[in-house]
Amino acid sequence: MLDVLAGIGRNVRTGGYRRDAWSSSELELREWFGQEADARGLDRYEDRNGNLWAWWGDPDRTPGVVTGSHLDSVREGGAFDGPLGVVSAFQAVDVLRGRGFEPGRPIGIVSFSDEEGARFGVPCIGSRLLTGILPPERARGLTGDDGGTLAEVLRAQGRDSVGLGRDEKALARMKVFVELHIEQGRNLTEPVGVAAAIWPHGRWRFDFRGTADHAGTTALADRDDPMLSYAHAVLAARRVAEQFGVVATFGKVRVSPNNANAIPSLVSAWLDARGPDEGAVRRLVAELSEGQEVVCESWTPEVTFPTALRDRLAATIGGPAPILPTGAGHDAGILASAGIPSAMLFVRNPTGVSHSPAEFAEPDDCAAGVTALADVLADLCGDAR
Repeated sequence: MLDVLAGIGRNVRTGGYRRDAWSSSELELREWFGQEADARGLDRYEDRNGNLWAWWGDPDRTPGVVTGSHLDSVREGGAFDGPLGVVSAFQAVDVLRGRGFEPGRPIGIVSFSDEEGARFGVPCIGSRLLTGILPPERARGLTGDDGGTLAEVLRAQGRDSVGLGRDEKALARMKVFVELHIEQGRNLTEPVGVAAAIWPHGRWRFDFRGTADHAGTTALADRDDPMLSYAHAVLAARRVAEQFGVVATFGKVRVSPNNANAIPSLVSAWLDARGPDEGAVRRLVAELSEGQEVVCESWTPEVTFPTALRDRLAATIGGPAPILPTGAGHDAGILASAGIPSAMLFVRNPTGVSHSPAEFAEPDDCAAGVTALADVLADLCGDAR
């Protein structure tokens, strides 16, 4: 199934993927989701926030156990971040049916919309809207790099943005959520592990303003160059992050007017900051923000997954099942913050590289992840309480 998806949105020159939300490649992946659901006779629908659902059983009669992830990607990202969880969800249903298993609860598969936030800047838009964490009026006004708002993009796709927002019906269908994901660091040494927590993290836009002028005729002493302020901020972020024991990254920058022979008038740069201690992350941002024009575009507090649930997963999959925290954000963290009992399984990443074409997981480890997910779903669905 991953081979089927391998060519969708792939840059043949670099090997990386570009699957922005609501782009042609992401729409193709949405069609694939529907085809896989139909092939298994699952009831499927798209909710009013663009999230895709497929159900084995009736969740309106009894809340179900849901698994899945997302299909969009960061720009020039890898093949596993997101799609592995959706593919594994369909495969786990196949495994359970092959065993003759009859679930005591419905099993749902979900693909959340715009988890990465590559197009509109805010991560986990689909799950944030679903749970009401992201106000719909703000979501409609989010602007992509192409200048179009989310509302305009949805309208162009024949979808209505008026209905965006917390979805009580979809939430009521969920008893518990388990997300399988490739591990995005170098900490998992066994094929499959269990998440303990997600570090607090956020994104901030820094706007450095200056005066546009000619690059060849303006003396250095006469320049008001915002690129210098940006460069100082990048160096300061590294220094302060080391001081506070967190990580900080300026990974996206937009320069205006962006001419090679002109001093810019505006440099907008996005800071991603995260760490095991929320106070340390906030102190870093406060220090970097002093005297600067800064807007917080998203913030996710620390998420600690329910101890009983994560221990149950570890016991169910058996063997050495490491329990480890992660600095990566996930839809499971958004649902957990909203009160939905949630947990995560990680599949080993031998290189530890992610958000890169070099992201990788061994086929045997992926298969172990499917087996573990099937075992977990069977255990949770057998709990009719």
